[in-house]
Amino acid sequence: MATADGTRRSDERGPGTLYLVPTPIGNPGDITLRAIDVLRGVGVVASEDTRHTRRLLQSVESDVRLLSYHDHNEESRSQQLLRLLQDGTDVALVSDAGTPLVNDPGYRLVAAAVEAGVPVRPLPGATASVTALIGSGLPNHQFHYVGFLPRKEAARRAALTALRSTPATLIFFEAPHRIVAMLTDLGAVLGDRPAALARNLTKDDEEYLRGRLGELAARLGAEPVVRGQFTVVVAGAPEEHADEDRALAARLTETLLRHGAEARLVRDVVREVTGLPRNWVYEQVRLATERPGSATPAGGPASDSRPESHRRRGADTARG
Repeated sequence: MATADGTRRSDERGPGTLYLVPTPIGNPGDITLRAIDVLRGVGVVASEDTRHTRRLLQSVESDVRLLSYHDHNEESRSQQLLRLLQDGTDVALVSDAGTPLVNDPGYRLVAAAVEAGVPVRPLPGATASVTALIGSGLPNHQFHYVGFLPRKEAARRAALTALRSTPATLIFFEAPHRIVAMLTDLGAVLGDRPAALARNLTKDDEEYLRGRLGELAARLGAEPVVRGQFTVVVAGAPEEHADEDRALAARLTETLLRHGAEARLVRDVVREVTGLPRNWVYEQVRLATERPGSATPAGGPASDSRPESHRRRGADTARG
């Protein structure tokens, strides 16, 4: 029999339900009534840090079975949890803080459950990304969640280059010991855009720092030791910036094709240099290769536009 919130009891036949249960990101009072009901009613709770989750379960008077679920055992544990679900056991997947699967393991389990026909019910609740966005004072009609950037500077800047022309507001997470370097790279690659730093969201010492990226980097750089959990919200690319990148993409495409580059190479170079969306770049290069007089067939190798006498001479040299 199922309760009002849909929690399956052991006397029911058929598969159990996989619940995706958000947990507080700072303030314990942010857990929802429905989340409490589910955590009390399921047969198993899977979590990244079982010690942390045990304290949460104790606070809501739940004594259900607890299993670890993290990056190192995700594949094997997903299979175990899937078998439990198929046998009729309800399972709740939680993260240490916030919504499961958002920068946390869980995708494999959800994908396996969907493929196996097991019901999946995500619960609404706390999430740092959206909480930071709506309090940032930046446009929120469209946004792009990035999460953590690579730790190394070169890889981080390469990832940011791919986002440079994105018009949507960008949302990142970053550790306190890397936040200044990350803000510096943001400014260097994206330009000195408006941004907001949400530190220790929902906790008693929660604060928002707002300003340009350079200003925020300098402000945190002046702190003796930077502490706190940061969600970084950055304004999207200005329209004129996107126009400049599209014009540059057109010039690069034309020049590379004229010099005999393959379409695949042209696409890779244009994306790396401009950071424009992949689908847009692919379409522009395709159209360019199909224009009359194009030096490169779409997706194929460069054609040789040299005079016939030069081509014969080159072939003779190669044979000699």
